Amino acid sequence: MTLLYDAQLLTLYVGICLFIACVIGNGINILVFSKLHMYRTNPCIFYFIMGSIDNMFYVCFNLPIRVLSDCYRTDIFRGSDVWCKIRQFFLFVPALISVTFSCLAIIDQFLVTSKSAYLRSRSRIEWAHRISLVVIVFWCLYGVHVFFLYRILPTTKTCGSDNPALAIYSPIYLLGIICGIPVGIMTLFGLLTYRNIQRTVRLAELRFDRQLIRMTSIHVVLVTVSLIPYGINRAYTLITAGVVKDSDRLMKESFATTMVTLGTYLYYVGSCYAFSLTSSRFRRIVKKEIFAWCRMNRIAPS
Repeated sequence: MTLLYDAQLLTLYVGICLFIACVIGNGINILVFSKLHMYRTNPCIFYFIMGSIDNMFYVCFNLPIRVLSDCYRTDIFRGSDVWCKIRQFFLFVPALISVTFSCLAIIDQFLVTSKSAYLRSRSRIEWAHRISLVVIVFWCLYGVHVFFLYRILPTTKTCGSDNPALAIYSPIYLLGIICGIPVGIMTLFGLLTYRNIQRTVRLAELRFDRQLIRMTSIHVVLVTVSLIPYGINRAYTLITAGVVKDSDRLMKESFATTMVTLGTYLYYVGSCYAFSLTSSRFRRIVKKEIFAWCRMNRIAPS
């Protein structure tokens, strides 16, 4: 019972910290990236803006529900098939949209650092707007199956699915679509971007691009650190599904699952703080905007 209680406390306190960090961090991203013209016209930054909006929605919608469920055993959707389906849809689709925007950001940096004029010309804000719309529509349509597969199970009275097809699809989604494929794409195009930079001789002209590349690269690291442990944990769970386990092992595995699941939220929360570590330009702009906001509030009439 000690590990169970520790897991509940961990979910509560870490969940609160993650929620606050999400609102502040993603709010800063949206403010800084959308306010300055030099950022608004950059396709990579546009993907960051869209990702930050999606990340804020994902955390603000899903994390409080998880805290209520794990800490207080409260399922606010219990008994309602409609809310069950909606919860699963918003747990599933925004995660896919977010990792897709992260992939698009690093792909854009590969394009702008290429020696090929044709590839560089593919990095355009108009294309970014269209691609973003396609991404959102595609994943929303892709997630429609959730409304047909999930319901309140009559045996357990909880939200779930007893469809055998979903049992086959779940490991593909968890290990491939949400973990393996995005990390693979980001790693590949991150290496290709690095190779492009090494081949470029006009270093002075790429100073700003280099800062943006560092921001994008740290985003790849953030994805890897946040999602890979979760994928490994899910793989272990699937592999050992047929193994008979005692209560002590089950409790330890449950605690480990809680830790890596909370760890996935670092991806949705940490981009602003990662950007601040890697870009002096981003830090200066954030300080400037914060100080401007503080001065405005100080002089505003009460």
